[in-house]
Amino acid sequence: MTSLHRVFVSYHHKDQYYKDLLCEAGERFSLFVDWSVETNDIDESLPDQQIRRIIRDDYLRDSTVTIVLVGLETRNRKHVDWEIYSSMIDGKVNKKSGVFVVMLPQTGSSQYVAAHGEQEKAVLYPSETNWISIDRRDEYEKRYPFAPARVIDNLLCNTAKISVVPWHVLFEDLNRIKFLIDATYDDREACQYDLGRAMQRSNF
Repeated sequence: MTSLHRVFVSYHHKDQYYKDLLCEAGERFSLFVDWSVETNDIDESLPDQQIRRIIRDDYLRDSTVTIVLVGLETRNRKHVDWEIYSSMIDGKVNKKSGVFVVMLPQTGSSQYVAAHGEQEKAVLYPSETNWISIDRRDEYEKRYPFAPARVIDNLLCNTAKISVVPWHVLFEDLNRIKFLIDATYDDREACQYDLGRAMQRSNF
């Protein structure tokens, strides 16, 4: 049996219910190990570079996949942005993680992005036959109005390999969770993320 991947779940506290459901499924069915910790106690007056290093090398320490749960207010939360950014950088102790995004039911989103090739399409969306490519920011923002701006940046980046999946698709078959974690882990080193956006310094 292969070892389970250590997963950091980034989310807004108002979506705690879904984080708990995901991690309970992960533990009960041996899908992954929850490696999440709160990052809310970081000194916000520190320089961006130091905040990123602290999160990457202390809070995300030894995790290799970050799952971003997107609810109605996720895009407004600075700590979520910090966690996504820090997941994407190579730290002195830990290298970058793979990242994928889960759209929670309250967003009403049924759209998806399959960044890991034909096998992901077959496993997660077996009945889908009409795949299209998107290369415009306004189209992504229309499809995912609640997604953090940094997520949109990287959906537009062909080398980032970030999948987006609706919550119900994952929970129709829990093997899909394991598959997507494995695929995200396998592709993480090849990811070249867009890190050009400055860190979000306030909630809005």
